[in-house]
Amino acid sequence: MSTDRPGDTARRRGRPLGPYRAIGRALAVGCLIAVAGVPAGSPVAGASTPTTVRVLQMNLCNSGRAGCYTGRALTRAAEVIRAERPAVVTLNEICRDDVPTLEAVFAATHPGTGVVSAFKAAGDRPSGADTRCRNGQAYGIGLLARLATAEGRYAVHSGIHPTQDLADPEERPWLCVDVGGALNACTTHLAATSRAVALSQCGHLLDEILPAVRRSSGYAPTVLSGDLNLRLGDDADVRSCPPAGYPRVDDGAVQHILTSADVMLCCARSVGMGGATDHPALLATLVIDDPRG
Repeated sequence: MSTDRPGDTARRRGRPLGPYRAIGRALAVGCLIAVAGVPAGSPVAGASTPTTVRVLQMNLCNSGRAGCYTGRALTRAAEVIRAERPAVVTLNEICRDDVPTLEAVFAATHPGTGVVSAFKAAGDRPSGADTRCRNGQAYGIGLLARLATAEGRYAVHSGIHPTQDLADPEERPWLCVDVGGALNACTTHLAATSRAVALSQCGHLLDEILPAVRRSSGYAPTVLSGDLNLRLGDDADVRSCPPAGYPRVDDGAVQHILTSADVMLCCARSVGMGGATDHPALLATLVIDDPRG
């Protein structure tokens, strides 16, 4: 299932972990932020009451190659993370070193706990290696998540979508972090050159890949957050992608946050990026019943 390349990395804050070989680990962390009705920072491991999790999606257009590149996206992303204090951040169109830069900001907003960061490079079909940013770093997607403790455990899963637009040399990836069996947080950046391919990638991710991830690590409520390059009302309508019962919110364009049916998805809003990138940020709140409770 995983097709990781040597340049891909997963990190716990302050300690590099190396390539993604964590699939199937036993996990032991609680959920990501405070249980609803319990003061922020209270422990939630083993809790049976609902937990709220704020998820932030950002497409930073930070490759340096696209017309939407401004050089200001990382600075603005850091400002949004500090202001909104999400427990999960999903990142599209980034360079590999953008992840530790934003991880440091993210960790500072969650003192006393651990955080995990992960990165998955997009493939480059002509070379068989990674797609590269203008600065030479691998280009792809990333994810940040808060752990319950400084030593909280997690598992990282990632790969390249089996269906790609052969007219585009960039091979689109997917990435998931299973946080202690409490939440399976995932992101992807689907094909921009073909809506039909994007819809196929979306369907395969939700119907095949994510169930395989859950079988590997054990079931956990799931959130998929990313730039799907699908809109409402297009010929390839985003509503054709998720299974029945998957709640969904969007930014009015191509960024979406979807959850499994056992998650209540509420309170979504766009967050302005001040022209630093061509997409607003998308922030949503999840309410999750702990499956271990």
